[in-house]
Amino acid sequence: MAIEKIIILEGDAIVRNSLESYLRRCRFDVASTPSVPVALDYLSRDNFDIFFMDLSLRNGRGTDLLREIQMRAQRPLVIVTTSIGSIESAVDCIRNGAFDYLIKPFSNEQIEIALRRTEEFSQLVRVNRYLSQNDRTQELLGCSPETENIRQLIRKVARTQATVLIQGESGTGKEVIAQEIYQQSSRSNAPFIKVNCAAIPENLIESEFFGHEKGAFTGAVNKREGRFELAHGGTILLDEISEISQGTQAKLLRVLQEREFERVGGNRTIKVDVRVIATTNRNLQQGVERKEFRQDLFFRLNVVPIYVPPLRERPEDVLVLKREFIRSFCRQHGINVRGLTDEAVRMLTNHSWPGNVRELQNVIERAIILCGDNGMMGPEHLGLAIPERAALPLAGVEPTTFAGQGENKIPSLAEIEKNHILATLKFCNGNRTHAADLLNVSIRTLRNKLHEYNGTAPKPAKADKQSLPS
Repeated sequence: MAIEKIIILEGDAIVRNSLESYLRRCRFDVASTPSVPVALDYLSRDNFDIFFMDLSLRNGRGTDLLREIQMRAQRPLVIVTTSIGSIESAVDCIRNGAFDYLIKPFSNEQIEIALRRTEEFSQLVRVNRYLSQNDRTQELLGCSPETENIRQLIRKVARTQATVLIQGESGTGKEVIAQEIYQQSSRSNAPFIKVNCAAIPENLIESEFFGHEKGAFTGAVNKREGRFELAHGGTILLDEISEISQGTQAKLLRVLQEREFERVGGNRTIKVDVRVIATTNRNLQQGVERKEFRQDLFFRLNVVPIYVPPLRERPEDVLVLKREFIRSFCRQHGINVRGLTDEAVRMLTNHSWPGNVRELQNVIERAIILCGDNGMMGPEHLGLAIPERAALPLAGVEPTTFAGQGENKIPSLAEIEKNHILATLKFCNGNRTHAADLLNVSIRTLRNKLHEYNGTAPKPAKADKQSLPS
């Protein structure tokens, strides 16, 4: 529930007491007063969601108070209460920022309708704020039998409310498939909220999922709704679900089973109606066997499994994706290329694409920029052929690799792993995201390993961005 705290500023004691009694029965936190200074003191000490404001006040005019409220960074939605003789004043208040008004005397049903409108509006505001920062619309492209099978499965599962688990290598398009399920579902007009579990620090992920109350921890200066609350009535995408800890897994299991939770630092149980789609680049069944992932959570997520094959197993899709990326990046960069040479096309279709669709996307964008206007993209623009001297070594397998241990000492597996990780990071110029993709581990696993090695990792290039791709 989005609405929790309500303040009542009402000069009529009967109306004030009746409204307060009804709201408390509805389990809202209510502060009530007939005084403007007291109401302002309440607002300065806490964040309220709704402000019921009486226009006919003996110690302050409602319109003046409304203007003052609109100047605040954290301001509640205002519902003015008025008598029949002052409807014009109520309309004037709405023009100046009030959300709604009630004509006295009003019934409990009218209060309920006003609260419902307010809650729906608050939800829209929060979701639109989130989507304005995160929204990207993509389409599932490809003509291979594997892609067509996925399309058919999407059509079947989209019209249901079933939880979906999408598995596949990094960069194969799992998020695009999740978005297709959402767009074809009955919840397509409701929120679609994405959470990248691997990109959120462990100490913050519970707050991201479930929100927190003001003062729940250092830095929690305001109440904050979590992603599950934002997704109420819609769909939530839990990207890289395998990266959450066992403790968070237990809390997530409760949400999937009961559709309820509490915010961090709170004791109010919040119920939500959400559809869950999860993605992972790991084999969760193996994670269950290794005791890294809860079996009961796996069963809850794996209601409808979708496996996305890597791009090397569906070469027919390469040329379809290539055409779309050329069209998109030519428009984005204002460059008009004539096409690709036959040799460049052969190179694209023969490449193994360890980075899958994301790698192909980057290769095409780079080639367009290097080729320039009216040029033909050739192998020299693709940059796929890696010189022999640049090949990635398997570090740590030579006995002489470890100084001070003697030429005949065989390194331990942990030593080989450490040296190979550091060599891979050096090969990627310190870019942890690229290194994690090459090593086929999550960015969080790589970060933990480097923490173990106590700062011996190569530093990233200044121009490099280490943000985890979605």
